[in-house]
Amino acid sequence: MPKTKLQLRPVQCDSLPIPGAEPWYANETDPALLAMIDYRSRSSVTVVEDATIDAALEHLKHAGVRCAFVVDKKKNAVVGMVTAYDISGEKPQKHMHFTALNRKDVQVRDIMQKIGDWRVADIKDIEQSTVGDVLRIFNEIGVTHLPVMETTEDGEQHLRGLLSFAKVKRLLVN
Repeated sequence: MPKTKLQLRPVQCDSLPIPGAEPWYANETDPALLAMIDYRSRSSVTVVEDATIDAALEHLKHAGVRCAFVVDKKKNAVVGMVTAYDISGEKPQKHMHFTALNRKDVQVRDIMQKIGDWRVADIKDIEQSTVGDVLRIFNEIGVTHLPVMETTEDGEQHLRGLLSFAKVKRLLVN
């Protein structure tokens, strides 16, 4: 059996900083990838399209996020996106007004942002952009989240990541 090149070593100190607890900042000139949630290394948060909006909001709070991808269980595919802002804003009120439903009956599919309505960025563009570029795009188009797509060699699109306006603003505060 060949010997591995991987070597294990002892830790050289008695204590370590808590991972993820250190402050995290960025400059506008830093690469945009620094601000992107990359789904190659982190799983996405999803809700089913027939969930009630209040159940979805609780799920977002529990997961510590402000955005989830909406999944069609039959297709086993993403069909939209919903944000805490969508749920807490005027979308449910408008839907209730036009349908005479009670809030407890409003489903995620009723207020979600359907894929066809998304404005997305391509990963190749994000790789060439800065955090400042992303901030300018958020300010120009007025959305809270921006999906990042990757196209395979055979032309199939995949969700590669997500950019959050709130996260970009938090990163730039220093």
